[in-house]
Amino acid sequence: MNHIFGPVNSRRLGRSLGVDLFQDKICTLNCIYCEVGPTVLLTCERAEYAPTKDIIKEIDSYCQDQNRVAELDVITVTASGEPTLHADFGEIVAHLKKTAAKPIAVLTNGTTLTSPQVCQEMSQADVVIPSLDSALPQGFRKIDRPATCIELDNVIKGLISFSHSYKGTIWLEILFAQGINDTAEEINALRQTVQQMRIDRIQLNTVARPPLESFARPINQKSMAAIARQFQEDNPFCPVDLLAFQASQEDEAEEPKKFFFNLDRAADKKAFTVELVEMLKRRPCTAADINRTFHLGGAEKVELLLDALAQDGCIQKRVHGDSVYYQ
Repeated sequence: MNHIFGPVNSRRLGRSLGVDLFQDKICTLNCIYCEVGPTVLLTCERAEYAPTKDIIKEIDSYCQDQNRVAELDVITVTASGEPTLHADFGEIVAHLKKTAAKPIAVLTNGTTLTSPQVCQEMSQADVVIPSLDSALPQGFRKIDRPATCIELDNVIKGLISFSHSYKGTIWLEILFAQGINDTAEEINALRQTVQQMRIDRIQLNTVARPPLESFARPINQKSMAAIARQFQEDNPFCPVDLLAFQASQEDEAEEPKKFFFNLDRAADKKAFTVELVEMLKRRPCTAADINRTFHLGGAEKVELLLDALAQDGCIQKRVHGDSVYYQ
């Protein structure tokens, strides 16, 4: 399938089936930390960048197996870029709600919430996770590198307005990069902006995976914890998470057996390779990440298989910090 991937074990959302509305990176931003790669089309224009009928067909095909759907916790609508740029975003979300009958989460950079039409379409989702990395124009340009059609003031107004009109759950994500948007001035501006929003959770992140630009560097855990305390003081009843430092939860005993692959069987190995490549197109993963999703018998066993695939040229290895990522 070209547009459906997973399910994957999301630390935020549980067992999540991903729906990628287009595969080229089409976005309003070209963020320095993006793990997907450079933006191919930097734009604010909404269009049918991938045939809606193909996406609907894949959804219907997946949902024919209701036992498989029943094992999902959520369906996450995303894209290699900004999903709301797809002209039929609202139609696709509505079809998912009707066909899968599962909670729908949307990952968005928040820049299109200036549009009443996008806000109306977004209101169908159960969870919206927008991002805002800077509340100052200079920092915004440095870290997110927006299209010329994007004005930060309008983005902030759109986020604030949507947060108060939306009836579902909102988790705001903020990513900090060392020396880019981590100054006291930057943090204070973000704190003031967040206080004007109605949000259910604040999720702070840093450059945890291999970024687009080598100068996008992570902030250490101690500094991130200090930033988190400031947001928590401002919002005592709103949980503040440190995403990059959350311990992974591996409880394979409760996972459905159907997600295991027997790699001694050629058919299983081929099927695993196809699913793995589709997953790695969307984000770099460690061996531990991959083992959590596919349950292959431990990270060490997975590394042997991944190294063989890397030697064959199917995937690539990249070191980031103290970890090896496959992409």
